[in-house]
Amino acid sequence: MITGPVWSKKLREEIGKAVIGQEATIERLLVALLANGHVLLEGMPGLAKTLLVKSLGTALGVQFERIQFTPDLLPSDVVGTMVFQPKTGEFVSHRGPIFANLVLADEINRAPAKVQSALLEAMQERQVTIGGQTHPLPKPFFVMATQNPVEQEGTYPLPEAQTDRFLFKLIVDYPSSDEESQMMQRWGQVTKQPELLPVSSGEELLSLRTEVDKVHVAPAMQGYMLALVRATRALAADPSTQLEPNARRHLSFGASPRASLALYQASRALAWMRGQDFVSPSLVQDIATDVLRHRMGLTYEAEAENITTDKVVAMVLDKTPVPRL
Repeated sequence: MITGPVWSKKLREEIGKAVIGQEATIERLLVALLANGHVLLEGMPGLAKTLLVKSLGTALGVQFERIQFTPDLLPSDVVGTMVFQPKTGEFVSHRGPIFANLVLADEINRAPAKVQSALLEAMQERQVTIGGQTHPLPKPFFVMATQNPVEQEGTYPLPEAQTDRFLFKLIVDYPSSDEESQMMQRWGQVTKQPELLPVSSGEELLSLRTEVDKVHVAPAMQGYMLALVRATRALAADPSTQLEPNARRHLSFGASPRASLALYQASRALAWMRGQDFVSPSLVQDIATDVLRHRMGLTYEAEAENITTDKVVAMVLDKTPVPRL
């Protein structure tokens, strides 16, 4: 059986043919694949978010579909619809682009709430309903969405019920000076675009999840994960229960139980990918921000003081006792 570091290395090297840098983001995407979770990528235009997801689909060797979200998009454009067949006089299901292994929801915040709700069933139950009939989605199935954090015209905020279904929310940052220089040298040659090859498969990914399930999580580590998640709820409840003395109420609501499950699943996947057979506190701390940043609501006072959810997670990590294994 292939090991985590070997599997991660071959995918990283293949994706690296098209994407320069973004090592931490690529690692999180691979963790999400192993943990059977969806990912929300947020970053400025031109940071290769779409290229990254497309390259991942090619390297993984799975069916890839891209949906460009627009204000006039309809739910049937995503999940499919019923089409009348004149020869038979019957309606048959016409499947939409959601029926793929890896679905890229490009600029997901440009579509209205009706389209967003069409994704809820697919992301949670891995199935869609067309004309009263339920159709299972292919395995494996992932939704990886991108959004622009600054452009507001023609955009719709994602509902909390949808953002909570994403395993990670990743912030894609600008490349370094050296990485941007490499981009100019590589992509400046129009005739020499890199060609990626599949180095894995959906079947291999499904089999590797059984290895991830073997990673040990000590009871103390489970308690640590629960303490982190429940601390966010304490911050949103009563100001007198704040982890920081005399602190103002920063959160209007805390993380849901999906956050606990996400920490549990993602930390095991990260441990296996790094060649460890148990979950350590450092692994949980490493992924806590990506798991929690989109599952909490800031108060108006916190936003006015430039308090971000990342700062709240950092405070929770700093104040929560770390277990000794």
